[in-house]
This record gives sequence, C-alpha cells and structure tokens, in this order.
Amino acid sequence: MAAHFGRRLRKGAATTAVAAAAVAALSASQAPGATGDDHGRQATAGASAPVPDFTGDDATGNSPYYTDLPPLNSPNPSPSPSAGTPVAQGAAEAGIPATVLDAYKKAEAELRASKPGCNLPWQLLAAIGKVESGQARGGEVDASGTTLRPILGPVLDGNGFALIKDTDHGAYDGNAQYDQAVGPMQFIPSTWAWAGRDGNGDGKKDPNNIYDAALAAGHYLCRGDRDLSQAADLHGAILGYNNSQDYLNTVLSWMEYYSKGTYSVPDGTGTAPGHRSDDGIPRTTPSTPAEPANPHQGKPGSKDQGGRPSPSPTPSKPGGQDGGDPAPRPPGTPDPTTPTPTDTVDHLENAGTATAELTATAGDAFTGTISTRAETKAGAAVAKVRIRFTISGDTDATFTGGEDVATVATDSKGVAKAPALQAGEKTGDFKVTATVVGRSLKGVDYQATVTERPADTLTATTNGDTPLTCTPGGEFADQVQLKATYKGAVADKVAATATLIKSATDATENDKGPYFKDATTGKAVRTLTGLKTDAKGLLTLPKLYADDTTGTFLLRVTTPGGGTLTVRLTVAADGTATASPSPSPSASAGS
Repeated sequence: MAAHFGRRLRKGAATTAVAAAAVAALSASQAPGATGDDHGRQATAGASAPVPDFTGDDATGNSPYYTDLPPLNSPNPSPSPSAGTPVAQGAAEAGIPATVLDAYKKAEAELRASKPGCNLPWQLLAAIGKVESGQARGGEVDASGTTLRPILGPVLDGNGFALIKDTDHGAYDGNAQYDQAVGPMQFIPSTWAWAGRDGNGDGKKDPNNIYDAALAAGHYLCRGDRDLSQAADLHGAILGYNNSQDYLNTVLSWMEYYSKGTYSVPDGTGTAPGHRSDDGIPRTTPSTPAEPANPHQGKPGSKDQGGRPSPSPTPSKPGGQDGGDPAPRPPGTPDPTTPTPTDTVDHLENAGTATAELTATAGDAFTGTISTRAETKAGAAVAKVRIRFTISGDTDATFTGGEDVATVATDSKGVAKAPALQAGEKTGDFKVTATVVGRSLKGVDYQATVTERPADTLTATTNGDTPLTCTPGGEFADQVQLKATYKGAVADKVAATATLIKSATDATENDKGPYFKDATTGKAVRTLTGLKTDAKGLLTLPKLYADDTTGTFLLRVTTPGGGTLTVRLTVAADGTATASPSPSPSASAGS
C-alpha cells in the first residue's frame, strides 16, 4: 500500500496538490534572505497567536507542535556517507528511527485489515509523529517501543494554551491539576481514555509506547468511515488531531516528503526539530505535580514540559511564576483562576432521547440519537463542556467508527449529541452512560437493545426432480436448503433453528426418526441452533440420517420475525424416502 500511495502522490492526486500548495504557501511566507539551518521557514506563532477553542474531541487538545518544515531538496532514500562525512540535511531528515518506523508500518498494516476503506498511509503517521514529538525525540525508545523518558506537552492551564483541567488524576501525565499531552503522538488523557490501543500485544494501552500510540493515532484518524485517499477526509482527520491550519500544512508537507523516500536509522540517532508553535509564549509548571510512572526532566527547547522543576527554589504556581505576579497571557486566552464552564455544571439531563428510539436490528445503524444537556444548579444550559459517552454491556455495539467511548462538547444550548450508534451482530441489551469529563458528577444512563435479524418468509429450494431418498438406518442423499426473505428482500445473516418435531400440533422435539449428527461426537441430534443464512439468504442444513423407524416425519425451521418452514420426511424400507415442503401441517410423525 505504501508504494501505491507514493505513486498516487507523485502522479498529482489531490492530496499532493494540496501538500505542495502548503509547501509553497509556507515558503512564500519566508522573510527574504533568511538563513540558518531552518532555511528561514520557522512558523511565526508568537504570543499574540489566538488559542483555538478546545472542542473535547481533539487528540492533542490543540497542544503546541514542532513547526520545522522538510528540506526543499528531495530525500535520498539510501544515503551511505563515509565515516566522518556529514550527512546532507535532506538525507538526515528522511531517516526515521527503526523502532518508530516499524510501529508506523505495523499500524498501517493493522488498519489495512480492520478498516481497509480508510486507506491510511504510514507516511501520515510519520508526519504527525514528526511534528508532535520529533519521532519520539529521534527514537529514544526501548526494545518494546516505550520512550526512555515520558514525553509531555506543556501544562494546559489556559496560559497561552487551551484550558483543560485534570481528567485522569495524573495517571498519564503526572499532573493532578491540569491535563498535558502525553507520549510520542501527544494524546491528551481524556482522548487516550477512549482512543488508546494495545499495539505491541503486551496487554496494556500505554500512550508512552510508540506501537500503542501509533495504532491509536491510526484508529483516531480513521474514525467515521473516512477515506484518507480523499483530500477532504484527509484534511478533516488532520485538523481533528490538532485544529490549526498551520498544523495541517506542516503535516501535509512532511507526509509528502516521506512519500518520496525514507529509510530507517538506529534508534536514538534521528534528527530533532528545533522550533515550536508556542515559541515566545511564557510557560508555567504546576505547583504540586503528581509524578508519572517514569518522571523526567524536560530538556531546554524540547516540547515536553511536564515534571520539570522550577528554576526557582519556590515552586511555581498555576498561572504565575515563583509565587509572583501572573505571567502575561496572550489576548483571548482564558484565565485559569476563573471557573470554567465545566466547574459550573451541577447535573446532566436527558435531552429528549426516548428509549423506544434506541433499538436496532443486528448489523444496522440506530435511528435514535443520544442527547445530553449540561445544566447549572438553576437549570441554565452550560456550553463548551466535554461530555464522555461510554458503551457498556454484553453486545458488540459501537459508535460510528468502531469506538465504544466518545467525547463531545456541548453546544450553545448545553446539549451534546453522541455519535450515531451502530449495532453489531451480538444481540441483547447494553447501556450508554454520559458523564462530565473532569468532574465527579452522576451520569445519565441510556438503555439500548440490539435485536436479531428477522425473516418473515422461508421457502424451500428445489433439488430438481430428484427426491431425497433414504432407507431405515441410512442417510438422505441430499440436504434440505431454504431461502429467507424479509418484506420481500433477501434476509442475510438471519439466525435459524431446525427441529425434528413430533407433529404439526406438537412442536416438541421428536425422540425417533430422522436426525442430524453432532459434529463433535457423532451422536444423534434433533434440534440445531446457531444456524445462519448466507449473504443470499440461503441456508443449507447439515445432512440428515434415519434410524430404524419407518414412517413420515416433520422437520420445522423457524427464524426471528415469524419465518417458518415445515418439511415432510418419509422413511421407507423400499428406498422411497422423500423430503418435501409440507403443504399443510397435518401429517404426524410416524404416521
């Protein structure tokens, strides 16, 4: 797929055109005569840059990112400089640490199997990994893919960044006051809670592990039946990761660059970016951060800031430095000392979702929408509050995109609508619970049901003019086949039960006459469950056998939705046994 994707880009598909336009636009914004290692292409997101609103579903919470752009010259896919010879910038930038590159390619392979319509290229993951963490700080990972030191974004305390109060009690970011983006793909804790994946098969979902993070990023980008070979879906996915046009342009530039050729380099030897979108914005540290599992100290100029001690003996305070005057905030950024909308929520209410709307047939989309309203104690609506919807129960129902957790921000009326529900094949009841992210408030439960696929008509298919024949103690030469329909349309994947019954008026299981054989033990079985029609609505029953009893017997097949078919079986010593649909349920077994 990677090779095909690269060819598609080189042939001038829409994605390439947009990426090239992004490169041109960014290059055109360079100051004339700029010099230096960054070729003058550093982004100019100074302290006056507006902070995008956090909608509750962004992967990074709109955290800062690296703004370095790829070299203008195309990468050399296989540089081999002699000892002591500097590697050209293009060649160096094209190298991706071996473990990191392996994680991207494994994630692409898994998504190709689980969501083939998404067309996720590993080059997109590599581009995001480049701008988010410099490929895990140039590949500073162990053999399992876990970063040697946690990678944490700045404290999201509203001081130049989004204001996101703690949602994980410091479990991922070591910060019990505010959230911080975590790991090589920079997920914020509230998003990792539902988007996290186990990419290396160790039974854990660790945002600090590149295999887990890359796979989570892939699934995050492929939400909602996106096709990333289409420019609109690609752009929407990237903007969902970090809601910034400059971010989109930077990611597209690196994606195009990597598509032209890349190679692996030893872990720990990758090149590190040097410029960030938050350069010039004063940063603060939490006063009493909880230590993450592997505490670390951020390097000067690196993206990670969490866990770094204050340069002053007196701990810094949120929103201020060393207990003094508050650090200046860029215009338009929230004041962390002011109650957030989340702080004002008193309770959640069902916003008009009826239980009757939350029933769907297996495999179908639910027509009803789950809506929750956030309110103050006085009953006023609260906008811009993150609501987490969680599916629980013994079914395989999911939200659109295959997730069982989703976070949505309330609108101006205080209402958050969960993504559409999709029924799986497992029937039964399940529950969707709405809770406020960052608050310990009672949630709202919504009960939902997945019902079996129905068929209202069963019709026996013919076996030509040749009847099914059997003698006592023998086996029927042919098998019974039927077709299921529902309201005239083919009914596929419909469950069916086949039973040898005593009579037309007594549907209990017969204890003599024709029978099926248990697939494992070979013993006689006169009731079969777990049968399903195929994509064409057809069902072929297993072979039938006869004991020593002669006579006429009834086989009845039933399906959810009222479909019923009765087949008459006759066993005779002269070999004239037949099987046929019963025109009228009047014959009794053994007659």
